[in-house]
Amino acid sequence: MEWDWAFVWQIMPTLMEGAKITILATLLGFALAAMLGLVFAVARRSTHRWLARGVSAFVAFIRGTPLLVQLYFLFYILPDLGLTLAPLVAGVIGLGVHYATYTAEVYRAGIENVPRGQWEAAKACNLTSGQTWRHIVLPQAVSPMVPALANYLIAMFKETPLLSAITVLELMNQARSIANYNYRYIEPITLVGAFFLVISLIAVLGVRILERRYGKVA
Repeated sequence: MEWDWAFVWQIMPTLMEGAKITILATLLGFALAAMLGLVFAVARRSTHRWLARGVSAFVAFIRGTPLLVQLYFLFYILPDLGLTLAPLVAGVIGLGVHYATYTAEVYRAGIENVPRGQWEAAKACNLTSGQTWRHIVLPQAVSPMVPALANYLIAMFKETPLLSAITVLELMNQARSIANYNYRYIEPITLVGAFFLVISLIAVLGVRILERRYGKVA
């Protein structure tokens, strides 16, 4: 089978629509993962033992099960329990919750790297717990986290083809539909691979810039 440039230009608009969904799902999923990860990290440091242990158990459960299984649960099982989610919503939630368990570890490492003296100084200044987190701990902890968080953004981006399993019309699903309808696989699948490769290389360069600016996180 020979490469057909006319076919490439014919399918490009459909693939670009899929690419938009891929990027949207990645950005929304990462935003959710970044916020939830911080919540998990702070909750696991709670003085309330039931909260810390409960969150730790939830994080261990999510990290111990495949993302694909979690996506199936959100999209196919929840409707039987009375909660129906749109495909993209289920995909974003699945990506966000799954990767929140990993970003939580990044936050934990960054928080633990804040010198103990900073906590004691905040206490000596009669700052509340919320003020200590907002004005003392997080500003110092976030900068070293940036490169590691960016790496998880790249990893999430490369996981988005899994969303095709729950009918999200992202790039891989669009390419597969085109291939199945036209019985031509070389062009759509090759273009998908090229798209992911180019975006990933650009993202890797961005991460290296962040590493030079903020320093590497162990």
